[in-house]
Amino acid sequence: MYLYVMADTTARRELHFHSIDEALAEAESLATAERAGTLSSCGQWTLGQALGHLAAWVDYGFTGAPIKVPFFIPWIARPFKKRILSCTLPAGKNILGVAGGTLAKDVISTDDGLARFRQAFGRLKSESPQLSHLLLGRLTHDEWIALNLRHAELHLSFMRADGDQ
Repeated sequence: MYLYVMADTTARRELHFHSIDEALAEAESLATAERAGTLSSCGQWTLGQALGHLAAWVDYGFTGAPIKVPFFIPWIARPFKKRILSCTLPAGKNILGVAGGTLAKDVISTDDGLARFRQAFGRLKSESPQLSHLLLGRLTHDEWIALNLRHAELHLSFMRADGDQ
């Protein structure tokens, strides 16, 4: 059993990306705010860490996630696929049995995280992963994009540039 300090999810921004370009623009804007010293976070992660995490999960669509889930978990998750792809993902959820609750949460610089984010989301924009998703099974290109946009909304919602509402 793992215990975690929960972030202040009440202070999160509401984000909804309609395209990869919108997510990329938001990441660039947040990186610019950090360089200017005007970035704040209501979460536990640095911006570089969040961007690197998001990039890694995009990459897992192409390379496979380095974890296995019990055979029955996809049966539980798949009926919720439409909701997962279209609604805000809940904060503070952990992958059971994974130390630290998730993968790819190394603390890295914002510049490194942003470079990884640009590369991964750029690849996702032009190429569809051919692997099945860990929980949701086979996804279309648009579904892979939607899933990763929802994930980006979740993590980037904890970051705010001064003046953001």
